[in-house]
Amino acid sequence: MGRSGAPGTTAWRSRVPPATRVYAVGDIHGRADLLFDVVQRIDDDLRRRPVKYAIEIYLGDYIDRGSDSKTVIDILCRRLVYRNAVCLRGNHEALLEDFLHDPDVIYDWRRLGGLNTINSYGVALPAMAQLVPSELHRDFCSVLPRTHLLFLQCLQNIYWCGDYLFVHAGIRPGVPIEYQVENDLFWIRQEFLQSKADHGWTVVHGHTPVIHPYVSSNRINIDTGAVHTGKLTCLVLEAAAVSFL
Repeated sequence: MGRSGAPGTTAWRSRVPPATRVYAVGDIHGRADLLFDVVQRIDDDLRRRPVKYAIEIYLGDYIDRGSDSKTVIDILCRRLVYRNAVCLRGNHEALLEDFLHDPDVIYDWRRLGGLNTINSYGVALPAMAQLVPSELHRDFCSVLPRTHLLFLQCLQNIYWCGDYLFVHAGIRPGVPIEYQVENDLFWIRQEFLQSKADHGWTVVHGHTPVIHPYVSSNRINIDTGAVHTGKLTCLVLEAAAVSFL
């Protein structure tokens, strides 16, 4: 049976490999202040409880809606370099990448907070009636750091560790992993959320905000709506234990 709420340290059927601890962080959406606090807590936890292998996994949706997407990417670039962090691609990063290739994507991206991201890089935003996609694209590309382009190139769609599978939105039940399509990995909701199927792994995901981390028999949702709630969740997996920082 599924249960909602943030447990303390709980025994679980799934395991990560020996001498390994996984830190998985939910959707950030431009809240650099919350991300800074989380990475401090991860570093403090590792100082107090050293482990041979520590894996940081960020589940995507780093940008949009919040006011400081650029700083979020700055922080994650450093975690990639110094902590070998795993950063997954969310639907919001996919839209940013599409915009880099097609300026007209701004009409879809702006509905999901994309203008907040562009503004965080110092680009002045025109009134919507005066928006010219090609000009906004030119201005944004002119200030986007090369390190951020490289960051986007490093994003992964899916990641495995032990009995856990990490993905932004979820997977389509009954479809082998090698046949999953990107649209589902980034966008799926009800077909995945309502499924009671054994997927072969415990799926750790975000994308659909919940009040508290949700732990069920086949998935763990750690998107706690940081941009609105001020609560950015970090899941900790070690051996068969599930806990939260």
